[in-house]
Amino acid sequence: MNESSLGAIFLDSLLINNFVLSVFLGICPFIGVSSKFATAWRMGVSVIFVIFVSSILAFGTNLLLVHFHAEYLRIITYIVIIASTVQLVEMFIKKTSPVLFRALGIYLPLITTNCAVLGVALFQTARDYSFAQSVVFGLGSSMGFTLALVIMSIIRERLELSDVPDMAKGTAMVLMIAGMLSLAFMGFAGMGGGG
Repeated sequence: MNESSLGAIFLDSLLINNFVLSVFLGICPFIGVSSKFATAWRMGVSVIFVIFVSSILAFGTNLLLVHFHAEYLRIITYIVIIASTVQLVEMFIKKTSPVLFRALGIYLPLITTNCAVLGVALFQTARDYSFAQSVVFGLGSSMGFTLALVIMSIIRERLELSDVPDMAKGTAMVLMIAGMLSLAFMGFAGMGGGG
C-alpha cells in the first residue's frame, strides 16, 4: 500500500503532475473545448464526475480482478466502466441541456477515449492506492484537468479581443499558450519535496 498522505496526493495530482499540462494526457479536449469558458467549465465538470465515479469503480474492480487472479482484464474492464459512466453523463446532459450537448459535440463521447480518464484508473492501480487515496487522486486529477481547461478558455476568450498578428492566430496561438501554461505548471514541481 502506498503511504502518501491524502493532501500530498491531491496537491500532486492537481498541480505538480497535472494530467494535461505536466503529464500531457487529455490534450484533445483541452485544445478542442477550451475556446469558450462556459463550454470548458461544463466539460470540466463532466470530466470530474466521470473520473470520480470511474476511480471508485476501478478500485473495486481491481480488488475483484486481483481476488480472481484476472489482472490481465484491467484495461478492458476500466474502459467498460469509463464508457458506461460517459454514457450516463451524455444522456443526462442531452436531457437537461440540449444546447450544451450540441456545444460539446464530439468531445463529450470522446471522454470515453480520453487518456487522462483511463490514466487515473491505471495510475491509482499501479501506485497501489487505498480507497481514500484513490478517491482523492481521482478528485485532484479531474480538478486539475478542469483547471487547465478553464485557464486555457479564459486566455483564449481574452485573445479574441486582442490584436494578434495573422501569423499567430488560430492553432498556432493555442499551441503557444499551451506550451507556456505547461512551462508554468512545471514550476510546481518544486512543491513535490523531491519525490
